[in-house]
Amino acid sequence: MAKPRVPQALLRPLRRAIGLPQWAQLALRLGAAFALVFFVVLIHWIDRNGLKDTHDGTVSFLDVFYFTMISITTTGFGDIAPVSDRARLIEAVIVTPIRFAVIFIFVGTAYTFIIKRSWETWRMKRIQERLADHIVVLGYGVSGSQAVQELIARGTDPACIVVVDPSTVRLKQAEQVGCNVLEGDATRDETLAAVRIGVARTILVSAGRDDTTILIVLTARHLAPGVPITAVIRADDNELLARQAGAENVINPVRFTGLLLAGSAQGRHIAEYMSDLASVDGRVQLVERPVSPEEVGRPLDTIATGKGVRIYRGKRAIGFWEPEAHVLEAGDVIVEVAASVVSESHG
Repeated sequence: MAKPRVPQALLRPLRRAIGLPQWAQLALRLGAAFALVFFVVLIHWIDRNGLKDTHDGTVSFLDVFYFTMISITTTGFGDIAPVSDRARLIEAVIVTPIRFAVIFIFVGTAYTFIIKRSWETWRMKRIQERLADHIVVLGYGVSGSQAVQELIARGTDPACIVVVDPSTVRLKQAEQVGCNVLEGDATRDETLAAVRIGVARTILVSAGRDDTTILIVLTARHLAPGVPITAVIRADDNELLARQAGAENVINPVRFTGLLLAGSAQGRHIAEYMSDLASVDGRVQLVERPVSPEEVGRPLDTIATGKGVRIYRGKRAIGFWEPEAHVLEAGDVIVEVAASVVSESHG
């Protein structure tokens, strides 16, 4: 069955780089509109002798103000009208363009602060309602952004990835690669509930600080008890805390770097091969998949899709050299070394 597709759109509109408050934007627009209106009032007052009032024959300042408002907002009632050639020229050349400008300002203001906000709210609600089987990335720093790039390189649709981060700049970067984004604090229940974390496929946490990462894991585990969580922890002492908080997988980039360094000391190709395994750009990659019905009852070393290196049977990890690896069982999860897409395309 095809997996539900998440619409490729923002969960919440990003702030502009200018960062003007909404009240300031509204004040600027209304100020520009009223400035244009009073400019027309001034022009009409200066050229009031070119106007004719059919009511009492005199044109006062109130008449000028009334005529300006009526002529800008409507076509007029005819009680005051331009009669001289100069007055008519002013109406055609100056007042009419200003009339259109004022109308556009008010229409644009209504769209921005009423129609657009209502549309964005409705769209956000629709996107949230349809979120399912998606990947939630909590934190879009160095590790989070690299993880997203690797997921996309491995064939994951970026529209199925939701990035949560408090930084507008980082969210803009995630938006550019096609991800859904939400600006907010991932340690708060309402933020994670907004991205429907309870029905996500997996959760990746990389907040940049171990204490924040552990708090996010606790919050995510509370809201999504059955969703796998992977967390990036930089201090060895905090790895156990992250697991106790609910993370199934804890990645320590410092330790992984140490493994690469140690591997290079044992042989110059070991570190290269380990990096090759970790990246989709290499010739081989590690793949985790459930055992197929055709493979049940067969040895691990006979699978045709790659070289089987480990079996996960329940909570137990079984190596390829152990006797249990000679018979695959239904429900097993196989970890294998397979040829990457890059290697297959070159082949």
